[in-house]
Amino acid sequence: MKRNRRISAVAVLALAALVTGTGAGFAATSTPVATHAFDTAPAAASAPTRSFHGTLPAPTGPHAAGEDVIHLTDASRPDPWVPTSGPRQLTVTMVYPAVPGTGTPAPYMTLAEAAGHIQRAKIPASSGITPQNLSSVTTHAFDGARPQRGKYPLVVLSPGFGDPRMVLTALATDLASHGYVVALVGHTYEDSGETLANGQTPPCAICDDPNRDMDPVTASRALDVSFVIDQLTHGNTAWRLAHLIDKHEIGMAGHSIGGAAAATTMIADPRVAAGVNMDGTFFPAPMPGQINRPFLMLGAAAHHSAGGGDNWGQAWAALGGYKKWLAVTGANHPSFTDVDLLEEEAGFPTPPLSPERGVVITREYVTAFFDQTLKGIHRPLLDGPSPNNPEVLFQP
Repeated sequence: MKRNRRISAVAVLALAALVTGTGAGFAATSTPVATHAFDTAPAAASAPTRSFHGTLPAPTGPHAAGEDVIHLTDASRPDPWVPTSGPRQLTVTMVYPAVPGTGTPAPYMTLAEAAGHIQRAKIPASSGITPQNLSSVTTHAFDGARPQRGKYPLVVLSPGFGDPRMVLTALATDLASHGYVVALVGHTYEDSGETLANGQTPPCAICDDPNRDMDPVTASRALDVSFVIDQLTHGNTAWRLAHLIDKHEIGMAGHSIGGAAAATTMIADPRVAAGVNMDGTFFPAPMPGQINRPFLMLGAAAHHSAGGGDNWGQAWAALGGYKKWLAVTGANHPSFTDVDLLEEEAGFPTPPLSPERGVVITREYVTAFFDQTLKGIHRPLLDGPSPNNPEVLFQP
């Protein structure tokens, strides 16, 4: 079995979980692979609060965040993981710059998606976490909100292996508030459940293989993302607000395997002008000459500093365009998602880097990177160390 190819048997959003194996989380003891794997909490773990209500941080930009959920079917290819299910189906959350005070509060996820997480993670009833309160986490996104006028760059977000699209909601709403249209892609059969157009919420079909080769996963995600971009930029039929998108300015960011998929997508699709990998091992690492466009590598210092044990050094050497490598002291694998913050709100231990700081750092640096590379706005935050963010270490 190749090093860093082991995938935990339980890869889900586990708000009542501590990582004990090769995955991610504040109890992880080995280098994280490009997955986001949570195991069932041990019986001795600290008891969570009896009543859970999660709240994500409000967006920091001048716009509100509008939200639509759309369902897309790629008739050109069967589902790669369950071919008998027919053509590839995807659920995508569109988050966009909106007029404040319009629309209605958007749920974090459907009840079926929340129930799937709880079931797969074996979260006990005593935790206080229910499908109802997990689905109703406050997102600061608003269904049907009136869009701001104008055209905006498109940023596609891809979550970690085993994670649904919702775990990048705090980043998505903030990007939208700063003038981006965001497509948050759910990769069907790769997590505990994405509710499809027919109302079904199929569970993960590939999470339980401990020896899975991850290169085909990033290749499949690249096809997912290119299809989503096609649907959003060729006419206005896939999404009612597709006219908001500047189809000439497209970026992609992902967490864990989603970050690896950002590189794979850029190699396959020249429309993606800039990419971000948040704490994911590359599967495979890019080769010299394959990516000559801007790329940001943002990861936990414990595993993704220069000279670390995975293939970030190899990827860094191969990148040919504008590039930044930032290592965050005290971060763990979920620090770049909503997960640590929601776990804290549920009463569980947190990593050395506070979950609030993890969200702030992720938002500030990812937004600055896309401002500079897609909008052409110079952001001094990317020039070097900042006294306001002492945890962020600039690598070579």
